Amino acid sequence: MTVATEFRTRSFEDVRRALLERREIALLDVREEDPHARSHPLFAANLPLSKLELEAPLRLPRRSVPIVLFDDGEGLAVRAASRFAALGYTDVTLLAGGLRGWAEAGGELFQDVNAPSKAFGELVESERHTPSLEAPQVQALLDGEANVVVLDARRFDEYQTMNIPGSVSVPGAELVLRARQLAPDPSTQIVVNCAGRTRSIIGAQSLINAGVPNPVVALRNGTIGWTLAGQELAHGSTRRFDPVTDHAVRAAAAASARAVADRAEVGRTSRDEARRWAEEAVRTIYRFDVRSPQEYQASHVPGFRSAPGGQLVQETDMFAPVRGARVILADSDGVRANMTASWLAQMNVEVYVIDGLTPADFTEEGAAPAVRNAVPPPAVEEISPAALATLLQSSGTVVLDFTASANYVKQHIPGAWWALRGQLADALPKLPDAQRYVLTCGSSALARFVAPELAALSGKPVQVLSGGTSAWIAAGLPVESGETHFASPRIDRYRRPYEGTDNAREAMNAYLEWEYGLVAQLARDGTHGFHVI
Repeated sequence: MTVATEFRTRSFEDVRRALLERREIALLDVREEDPHARSHPLFAANLPLSKLELEAPLRLPRRSVPIVLFDDGEGLAVRAASRFAALGYTDVTLLAGGLRGWAEAGGELFQDVNAPSKAFGELVESERHTPSLEAPQVQALLDGEANVVVLDARRFDEYQTMNIPGSVSVPGAELVLRARQLAPDPSTQIVVNCAGRTRSIIGAQSLINAGVPNPVVALRNGTIGWTLAGQELAHGSTRRFDPVTDHAVRAAAAASARAVADRAEVGRTSRDEARRWAEEAVRTIYRFDVRSPQEYQASHVPGFRSAPGGQLVQETDMFAPVRGARVILADSDGVRANMTASWLAQMNVEVYVIDGLTPADFTEEGAAPAVRNAVPPPAVEEISPAALATLLQSSGTVVLDFTASANYVKQHIPGAWWALRGQLADALPKLPDAQRYVLTCGSSALARFVAPELAALSGKPVQVLSGGTSAWIAAGLPVESGETHFASPRIDRYRRPYEGTDNAREAMNAYLEWEYGLVAQLARDGTHGFHVI
C-alpha cells in the first residue's frame, strides 16, 4: 500500500481556506525546532516527531481535531502520521508537497519561533504608533536620576540572566495590575522592556490601553538595542514587584482591564459553562490560568493549566497550536485574564474570560493537572543508577541521552552520547560498538518511548535508567559537562539571538531586520485576521 492511500493530503488552498474561515486546524511542523525556525508557514506550530507522544495529548487534547503534518522532505511527516493514527487521532493528513509545496503554491514562509505573536506585535506598533525610546535615551534618564522606572516584561528567569540596571521584573500580564503601585506618581516615566521588541511593545501598549496615567514608552529593541549601543547589562538581579495591597489600586486596574477587554469584544463565560464546554469535546478547548506560576501552585481552578498571560500572548502557537480553538482564561482579580484576553481577541482567537470566580473555586494546589488521554509508555526493562555505574566500569555498555541538548551540555553521565530520537537510524552508525544500550533523559519519560525503537533497529538489549539522569545525580554519582559525544546534529533548539549574553552583533542585527519586515509579510500572507483596537 502506498503512502498516498494511507494518508490523505490537504492542499495549500484547502489549509488557507480553513484558516480564513476560522475552522479548527492544527498545522504541525514535525521537524526539530532549529529547522522549523528557519522556515515555516505563519500558523505552523512546532511539534517534533521526537517528542510526539509526550506533547500531543497536552497540546492537541481533542483526538478528532483536523491535523495537517509537514516536513521538508525528510520523511518525518509520514512517520508522525503513523504515530498520530496509532494514538487514536482520527483526522490526520499530510500537507501536499510539504514545506516546498507550500512555497510553490504561493504561501508565505516565516522565520524564527512564535512568528504569529511577533508579527502581531509589529502590527500593533505600526497601527498604534506605540511610543518608544532608544537605549541611549533611557541610559541618559537613568544616569540623570530622572523620575523613571524600568519594568522588564519577560519571565523572571530571563530577567535574572540579563537586565537593564535598576529595572524591576514585572512579566507582561502583571503590568496593568502592578504599574500604579510601582509608579504611584503619575508623572513618573514608565519604560517597558524585553529582550527584543514584542513584549516591550505589547507591555507598553497594555498600559496605554488601560489608561495608566503615567507617560509610557517601550525600550526600542530591548536588551538587544541596549547591547548594540555598547551599554552594560546587569546580571543576577532579583528585583520583583510586591503584592498589591491597596484595594483602590486593584479596583482601578480591574475596571480598566475590563474596559479594554470589552473594547476587544472578549467573550464572557462562567465556571460551569467552561467545564461543560470542555466535557462536550466537540471543540478544542484550552483552559489557562494566566496568573504567576507561584499563585497557580498555591491554588487554581480544577482543569486549568498555568500559562502566565505575557507568555501566552508571546507563545500562543506553543500553548494553543490548534488555530480556531476556543480559549478560556481565569484569574483571581479580573485584571490579568482580561488584559491577556484583549490581546488574544485582537489576534483573531476565540477567547473567553470566566466571570464570577471566588476564592472557593480555587481548590487545587501544586503543579499542572494530569494530562487527559496521556499516552502510556511501553513496558521496558529498567536498570538502577547503582547497577549502571557498575556496568560502566567495564566495556560493552553505551549510554544514550535523549534530553534537550542544552541539558546534556550542562551535565550528563560520563561517556554518554547525545542523540535525537527522530534521527535514531542515522545516529546508530556513529556510536561505539555495544553489547547493550542504556537510555536516559531527565526523567527517562522520553527514553521509555525510544527503547523499543532502538531495540528493533539494533537487535541489541536495551534498558532504561530508572528515574533518568535526575536519579543518577540524586544518587551522588559523577557527571561531566560539555559537548563530549554528539551522535545527532544539535538542532533540537533554535539559538535565539535575543537570549543569553554571548550573541553575535550580526545575529542581533539580522533578527531586528527580520522583525521590522513582519508587517509586510503579514500583508503578503493574508491569513491572520488580526485587528488592532
